[in-house]
Amino acid sequence: MAGPTTRFDLLSHADIFSNFHTERTKGEVPMRFRSLAALVAVAPLLGACAAGPGPITQADRDAIDAVRSAFREAVLAGDVAGLLALYTDDAVEMPPNMPMNSGKAAIETANTSNPMPSAFSMTPMETEGVGDLAYDRGTYSFAMSVEGAPEPMTETGKYLVLLRKQADGSWLMSTVIWNSDMPLPEMQM
Repeated sequence: MAGPTTRFDLLSHADIFSNFHTERTKGEVPMRFRSLAALVAVAPLLGACAAGPGPITQADRDAIDAVRSAFREAVLAGDVAGLLALYTDDAVEMPPNMPMNSGKAAIETANTSNPMPSAFSMTPMETEGVGDLAYDRGTYSFAMSVEGAPEPMTETGKYLVLLRKQADGSWLMSTVIWNSDMPLPEMQM
């Protein structure tokens, strides 16, 4: 006959339940029940710790709305320093049909070498996030005078901005992506 395969095979039924029938004084709570009560009391706290960060608050959404408004105002004013103040130091811009601009120095160069629009609007469609990371998705339109063109150039498109909450509670843009709804011009061959 084979020997026991688990530690429970080594114990008799009487050995397992003998602790339940020990003598104790009246009103004394067995140690195992005190441990169980402590575990039940602490379990919700442990669950809360493991839950992770929650969704962004209305105050966060309001702060992100303020960043969007400040961005629009800086673009219309041609205020490159004001734009840069809204970006994280390691921010990335991903403009259409061009290489990405990585870091504030590249973003500054791109925004000082290109003309700023004379009209610019942004319409948010969704602003969501968790913890210290959020996104703002929407549409934009602008008009820009281009030297030599008889009419201002107009464009509509969509954007996606990733924002990071800073230690002081403010939000800064870390990644800005936009692209046009306008079709590419046909190529002449």
